[in-house]
Amino acid sequence: MTDTEQLSELSYKDAITEIEQILEKIEREELDVDELSEQVKRVLQLSRLCREKLHRTETEVEAILQEMQQ
Repeated sequence: MTDTEQLSELSYKDAITEIEQILEKIEREELDVDELSEQVKRVLQLSRLCREKLHRTETEVEAILQEMQQ
């Protein structure tokens, strides 16, 4: 399984939790320079995933609400 496949299988909650854990490590200065770069990239991937999930959910909810009004 590729990183992209693993990423897409994450729930919104799990992605947010991972972002928070990475940010805590950054704030506590627990990462060396190499790890920092990789972890910042991971946060970017996770934040994109969350944004996509939120957009998809918003679209679905709007469709359901429109259907209910008919």
